[in-house]
Amino acid sequence: MTAPPQDSAPAVEMSDASLIEQSRRHPERFGALFDRYFDDIHRYVRLRLDESIADDLAAETFLRAFRARERYDTARPSARAWLYGIASNLVADHTRTEARRYRALARSEPPAHEPAHDDRVAQRVSAAVMQPRLAAGLARLSPGDRDVLLLVACAQLSYEEVADALGIPEGTVGSRLSRARRKLRKHIGPYGEAL
Repeated sequence: MTAPPQDSAPAVEMSDASLIEQSRRHPERFGALFDRYFDDIHRYVRLRLDESIADDLAAETFLRAFRARERYDTARPSARAWLYGIASNLVADHTRTEARRYRALARSEPPAHEPAHDDRVAQRVSAAVMQPRLAAGLARLSPGDRDVLLLVACAQLSYEEVADALGIPEGTVGSRLSRARRKLRKHIGPYGEAL
């Protein structure tokens, strides 16, 4: 007896829009969208706020998306920008906490001991030394400029995806990003040239 032939064609991954549309009748199918994007959304929220709130806000992002799935425009095959938009709105709800955190980081000082010359050079380019200055610079940005900058830098969204996520024109994304980078460079100084 021979085994039945197996289909060797690769499985076609279903679009986000198809999953959302199916989840309207079969809610459990929304789980596939969660599996696709949860880690990315969690990472973005964690970078914007902190570890302690990232789990809750990432989960809340998907809860809100699930509740709003009836209103999702299925002409948009990818839900990535939509999910980042929901996450950004949740982060905006925590803006006061975020700004307080940045101000606190800005007040923190680098280690008090006097390191050797080689160590001082290494510290100047390290994230640990830049963190207070970067945090202070981020705290000074408007929420809109900060959202655009962090969606591009942390979530690595394209201008089109940022525009979609925040509900703003692509040109506004470009101008906000340019303004945010300029302000950060001015605040951070010569060691922040990579921004």
